[in-house]
Amino acid sequence: MAVARLTIRRGTRRDVPTILALIRGLAEYERLAHECVATAAGIRRDGFGPRRYFETLICRRGGRPIGFALYFFTYSTFLARPTLYLEDLFVTPGERGHGAGRALLRALARIALGRRCGRMEWTVLDWNRPAIRVYRHLGAALRRDWILTRLTGRPLVRLAGVSGARRAPARARSGGRARSPRASARRRR
Repeated sequence: MAVARLTIRRGTRRDVPTILALIRGLAEYERLAHECVATAAGIRRDGFGPRRYFETLICRRGGRPIGFALYFFTYSTFLARPTLYLEDLFVTPGERGHGAGRALLRALARIALGRRCGRMEWTVLDWNRPAIRVYRHLGAALRRDWILTRLTGRPLVRLAGVSGARRAPARARSGGRARSPRASARRRR
């Protein structure tokens, strides 16, 4: 039996339920479903509203959604060119190893070149060995000398010095508490 052809196209407002379902699938795969508070309204507002913070690609096989990429652009001051930053790449478990991830990455690379980007960047969980192998095979450099730094919830509000600021939902705040180096060292002992 012949395998149905892959198609990739830009996500649209009508794809919001599909995008949200794939985001939830990614959260489950990454063992982070408890941190996923994304909603259809939030995806619609931030991806398809007046101020768009991200773009998406949807990958389908035989008309069925099997993967997506969510990306946005940053700027490299050293290269003096834009950077395509890949926030999420997900292919459903049954479709892995059949070219969908590579096809999404190829489509992203074409977008990056079309927009004069000097590079594409993304992160990968250190335990995701299959993805790391694919990225290395593509020629991607793994930058172990950089540490991902994140402020969320109360620490973000505290740094902003804003009282009464809109806060992240309680589920998102609970896991994002910044700890002092001393507190972290005490926990490791």
